[in-house]
Amino acid sequence: MIVGVIIGEFAPSIQQAFDTVRFHDVSVPIAIGLIVMMWPILTKVQYETLPRIFSSSKIWTHMGISLFLNWIIGPLMMLGLAWATLPDLPTYRTGVILVGLARCIAMVMIWNELARGNADYCAILVVINSILQIILYSPYALLFINKIGGQHRADIHVSYGNVAISVLIYLGIPLVAGVVTRYSVWYLFGKNFLDAHFIPLFSPLALIGLLYTILVMFAYQGHHILHNLGPVFRVFVPMILYFLIMWTSAFAFIFYLTRRQKGRTEMFGYQMAVVQAFTAGSNNFELAIAVAIAVYGVSSDQALAATIGPLVEVPVLLTLTWVALLLGRSLVWTKRKGNTQV
Repeated sequence: MIVGVIIGEFAPSIQQAFDTVRFHDVSVPIAIGLIVMMWPILTKVQYETLPRIFSSSKIWTHMGISLFLNWIIGPLMMLGLAWATLPDLPTYRTGVILVGLARCIAMVMIWNELARGNADYCAILVVINSILQIILYSPYALLFINKIGGQHRADIHVSYGNVAISVLIYLGIPLVAGVVTRYSVWYLFGKNFLDAHFIPLFSPLALIGLLYTILVMFAYQGHHILHNLGPVFRVFVPMILYFLIMWTSAFAFIFYLTRRQKGRTEMFGYQMAVVQAFTAGSNNFELAIAVAIAVYGVSSDQALAATIGPLVEVPVLLTLTWVALLLGRSLVWTKRKGNTQV
């Protein structure tokens, strides 16, 4: 991010160079980075486990909880925080709302792995959120920005067609690529090669794509950031509050259900608290950035606000990963009988 800002400030011609070739109103270098960033993550998802997981009543319970937190509470929470903290900055507020509508599908798997959550259930929630984002992100954008958000300026309104195409490109392409890649490698070389060799070698491509995209994005926005430090720091506020409130609420809710069910860790427990907390408390800033660029332009305030997403989300959720591990050890998650946990 720092290198990108320096490049953007002292080499302003970089934006013109990147804009030479465009794909659906987005610079091709950025489009490539956004797609590559999500491709390996969606290749790692164990789609073959879905039938087994769906046969359990546990998944339907957690699907209901996750859908409520992600598609009702989350967007409304970000909308309220955006209006409460940015009432005089409508363009930045729109970018923040776009981030709130994009439910996390990539980084949540990384946070879940670091905090030792349930990988299978995390994967299925990621797949469900991926599908729902393709279906719901466009109408949600119109509803929360044009209607509920009360945005009356023509330059802030979003078009269903533009948002829908952006979602299909920047989410649909890596999702299809992930499925095809996973099962092609499995068919050609076997499951053991896929898990033991291909995935470990392929996975770092997501990090490379992330770093590359952030570098290019901040190179685009470097001048804009340095000359709008006030609004940039104000955008930090709703995002930090959002991550903290959503994560804490989801984690506490699952802990409460675990204790209420007398320590039935097979239904709830620490691992599912991690899954629900990070799924609800993080966002797909890649998609929000892509949509903001496609709809408003790469140099817009909306794109800048969406770009602030990873700047805030990464350190906050990394800190919450350590908090989760601490709470996993310090809280009593199972019913005790004498000195023995059962």
